[in-house]
Amino acid sequence: MDIASPRPAGRSGPVWLLDLDNTLHDASPEVFPRIHRAMVEFVAAELSLGQAEADALRVAYWRRYGATLLGMIRHHGVDAHRFLRETHRFPDLERIVRRDLRLVLALRRLPGRRVVVTNAPFEYATRVVRALGIAPYIESIVSIESMRFAGRFQPKPSRAMFARLVARLRVPAARCILVEDTPANLAAAHSIGMRTILVNGTTRRSHHTVHRWRAGPSRRIGLQVQSVAHLPHKAAWGVVPSRPGAALRPT
Repeated sequence: MDIASPRPAGRSGPVWLLDLDNTLHDASPEVFPRIHRAMVEFVAAELSLGQAEADALRVAYWRRYGATLLGMIRHHGVDAHRFLRETHRFPDLERIVRRDLRLVLALRRLPGRRVVVTNAPFEYATRVVRALGIAPYIESIVSIESMRFAGRFQPKPSRAMFARLVARLRVPAARCILVEDTPANLAAAHSIGMRTILVNGTTRRSHHTVHRWRAGPSRRIGLQVQSVAHLPHKAAWGVVPSRPGAALRPT
């Protein structure tokens, strides 16, 4: 299995672009809290701040740039690889990422190609994919390290990054289906012609509040599902809504 960069897809069939954390697995109970704590500790040590100040800055950069990393690079000249390495240390990752047979079976049944697209670093993403037992069904992983252009990181929800990804895949944007838990990322993908599916069944934690993402018809969401495991029950192979709120219909 090649999990470094996407290869050109065939002439027909969809290309599934799958988010990782809180889409393919539930990162809320342990993974995200530990990443957030590691980011706070990194920011605090790097900038000589207290924990509360560091956490506030982490959140501010995330809101402004879509990723704390981008703020740390732009305003403090932090080395991206060091930041990613220090904030994604998981010696016990294989223990805390739970394998779900329903997910494995669902990905096996999805037609076309399956590419993981994540703002997480490549080493972490690779370990999660393998821990989930889905590596045989994933063609490639597009991680944050590869979301660079002219020396600048442009992770999700960058429309320019999505456009370059479609060009690398050498398929029309309309054949790409982004499966995500974050509406902003789906809206960016929809704006360049991708089709979109919101996974809204995973609990999200933000600023100590537990909630679930929901999107109404004004959002650029073609379909909402509770879990990636439900996609084979919703999709009539290759038919995915092309407009917000459209239902999937069998051919």
